[in-house]
Parts: sequence; structure tokens; C-alpha cells
Amino acid sequence: MPYNPTARDTAAPGIPGPAEFRADVVAGLSAPRKTLAAKYFYDAEGSRLFDRICGLPEYYPTRTELDILRREAGAIAHRAGKNARLVEFGAGSLVKVRILLDALDLPAAYVPIDISADHLMEAAQALARDYPALDVVPLVGDFTRRVALPQIDGQRTVGFFPGSTIGNFTPSEARRFLVEARLTLGTGALLVLGVDLKKDVRRLEAAYDDAEGVTAAFNLNLLARINRELDGNFDLDRFAHAALFNEEESRIEMHLVSRADQIVRAADRTFRFAAGETIHTENSYKYASEDVAELARAAGWHTEQVWTDAQTLFGVFLLSA
Repeated sequence: MPYNPTARDTAAPGIPGPAEFRADVVAGLSAPRKTLAAKYFYDAEGSRLFDRICGLPEYYPTRTELDILRREAGAIAHRAGKNARLVEFGAGSLVKVRILLDALDLPAAYVPIDISADHLMEAAQALARDYPALDVVPLVGDFTRRVALPQIDGQRTVGFFPGSTIGNFTPSEARRFLVEARLTLGTGALLVLGVDLKKDVRRLEAAYDDAEGVTAAFNLNLLARINRELDGNFDLDRFAHAALFNEEESRIEMHLVSRADQIVRAADRTFRFAAGETIHTENSYKYASEDVAELARAAGWHTEQVWTDAQTLFGVFLLSA
């Protein structure tokens, strides 16, 4: 069925509205250790900046995962079978999914789920133009929560969660997501999961603090979004981007560091910052392959196959429910 934005767009439950954004910002900036939820990175500008990050020389995950997917797409398609329904969690710009769509045997439908409505609709329309026989049904919503999928004819349902986005969750949150994904996709489903693996710390930190400063702009855009949407007065020049590896937690942490003592207004509240105080904006956990298999098992998934690159930088896992 051709893409029809008036008839087929569907809002998934759980999408954060302005009130939730305001409440989360106030709670996060009022905490003893200030935090902001990473899901709020992805307004239209944040999504565009993330697309730029994916092309940076320091940012190996995207190109490495793409190489693995190109190499193994046939094997994934064989396991998926004919007329599969493909569901992508956190769809973004829909670049990687084209590799799977080209390999699949007459896919019945593609359902991308993402929190950034404008970015998702633009990408979904572009993909639908390139795949006119494919039923493209974008869902705007929080993919970390259970989603009621539209009724679409097809055989096996295949979930797709690339980009190591699962690393943005704590291990307990990652397990909960995998449980919710299994319930969303249903009995007999498959899940193609991309995971950034443990490696040299210098390589990790460079990937999250690039020389061009795109990741810094991506991080700081969260403050710009607060200014735009919550009447904030953050001076972005008075905050610095920082990325560091937390060895104990096996995760990269991104922070925004206050360059001076200052008072900032947002959401009709004021917030004090000491010089050097940070806002913790994102975690990116790194896993060993056996850790992923155990995490998947605890959520009711079986690991059928693991594909990596020659340097074991990144893994693509094929899970079955």
C-alpha cells in the first residue's frame, strides 16, 4: 500500500508531551546530581546533528554496523522468510533499514517508531517513495514502552534495533526494553540488535568527543531546546561538553559542565550551578558478547547468531522470541 500520511500516520502511546518534558527538566535540574534524559536530545535539530555524528571519522559504530549488515543481510533475510513485517525501534533517518529491505523477500510492511515526529515523517515519506510497493506505517512515540502495532498482513515479525541505542539504557532498563520489545513483536518474532562492544578507552572517548565538535553541539542543543520550549535562558557558551569512560560501570558518560557559578531560569524555575558542576545527559554502556546473550536470555530471548567485524568493535545479534 502506498504511503498516505493522512490515513496511515499513527501515534503510539507514551510520547512525551510538553508537560512531561517540563516535569522531567525540573526534576532533573533540581536533583542533587543534575541530569537530563537522553531521549530529549532528539528534537528536529538534535536528530539532524546525530545524523552528522554518524558520518564522523571518529564515530566508528555506524560505518562498522553498516558493513556487518551489508555482509549478513542475506542471512538475516533467509531467517526472516517471505512477507516479513519489519518494525524498527528508534528509527531515525532510516538508512540502515534499507539494507534489510533490499535483502528481504517481499516484505509485507515496515513500521518505524521514533520520538521525533517531523524527522520520522520526513524520512518515512522518502523511504516510501523509494519502495512504492511497501506498506510504510510510521508510529510517533516512545519506543521504550510497549507499542500496539497496526494490524498488517504478513508472516514473521522482525524487530530492528540498530546503532547500539540499547547502550543508552542501564542494564536493568535494557532488560526491561527487551521484555517490552518481545511483547510488542509477539510470539515467534526475531530481533536484530546492534551493540557496541568493549574496547580501548581512547577510541571510545574520541568517538564521543570529536575534533569537529559535532557531538558537543548535539549535547548543547539540549539546553537550546530548553530555551526554545521552556522559556529558558541558558547561555550555551557558559557550558562545555565532556565525555569520559566510567570503568566501573563500563559506560561512556556525557556531561554538560558549568564553566562558572551561575543561576539559570527555565520552566518558571531557577537553578543554581557551581563552577565545574555537571548535568549528566547520557550513558552509553559497552558490553562483551556474552553479556548481551545473558541480558537477552533474562528478557526471554534466545541468541541465534552473533556477527562482528574483524576488530570486534561492534556486534549484530540475531535474537528469537
